[in-house]
Amino acid sequence: MTRKIIVISGKQFSGKDAAAKILLECLPDFKRIGLGDAIKLEYGKIKGLTFDEIEANKSNYRSDLIALGNKGRAEHPDFWLRKILSQDSNVIVPDIRMPHEVEIFKANNAISIRVEACKEQRAKRGTLVNENDPTETLLDDFTDWDYVIENNKDYAELKEATEKLASLIKEKLG
Repeated sequence: MTRKIIVISGKQFSGKDAAAKILLECLPDFKRIGLGDAIKLEYGKIKGLTFDEIEANKSNYRSDLIALGNKGRAEHPDFWLRKILSQDSNVIVPDIRMPHEVEIFKANNAISIRVEACKEQRAKRGTLVNENDPTETLLDDFTDWDYVIENNKDYAELKEATEKLASLIKEKLG
């Protein structure tokens, strides 16, 4: 079973992955495993490929990865969440987008973080697409985060805020 879990949520270009990377630098006994990563890891086991090989040639494997993701979800809607929960290591999950995902991880004692950034700042970081998609909106009114990081400035400020948060998490986890 997973020992310690940190989950991160936020809209596109809010800084979720950047915050996860900073946390990983501060918390070296954690590893990153996103929901999509769980599918790639399983696919790698089946096909005898490393995660890096799959990442480097993602377009070659995309349809197989989609099919495997759908197969797992057909078996159980939370199939890939369970895969992450079965990891025998501390994990940071940087791509939580649905309320039931937060609920499942919180039921497993995860620390939850929301990275907030205004639309204007996010648009400066990349092209915003599908802003009204449920994966972008369903957690807008969710307020039961353990921590919230405001990311409306530059990387240096995000890094400072995330490093402070990492210190609090270290204290909390003992």
